Amino acid sequence: MARTLRLLTGLGGAALIAYGLYGLLNDHYITDPLDVLEWAVGGLLIHDGLWVPLACLAGARLARGPVLRGWLVVVAALSAVGLPAVLRAGVDHGNDTLLPLPYLRNYLLVLAATAVLALGWALARRRRRRRATRRATRRATHRPA
Repeated sequence: MARTLRLLTGLGGAALIAYGLYGLLNDHYITDPLDVLEWAVGGLLIHDGLWVPLACLAGARLARGPVLRGWLVVVAALSAVGLPAVLRAGVDHGNDTLLPLPYLRNYLLVLAATAVLALGWALARRRRRRRATRRATRRATHRPA
């Protein structure tokens, strides 16, 4: 089952890549696809060469537990997507519709919502572990002789 799922996921990913390349090569707004390729390679190098190692080191040194590490990965992804809009807020160059939303507020709300979800998940894990420990203790002390 896992092998089939892996194969289907890989085929779906390859189909999406092919569709993206088709769109890239046939989009009339893109005059030089090599510029896009240069940007993509640069992004890949920065992501895999700098961002991921730094995130892994920070997670290994600072974060104890998988839930906190997972939340930090989510925060990093949200920041990579959301911070450019937050930092450019108010720079509309005379076009009020360019960045019309309160991006800082929305960014902080999303971070708070993910923090609440992570905290709930951590508390649920802790409760499950305590129940399992209690059950194991009861079983060990109530064994028939």
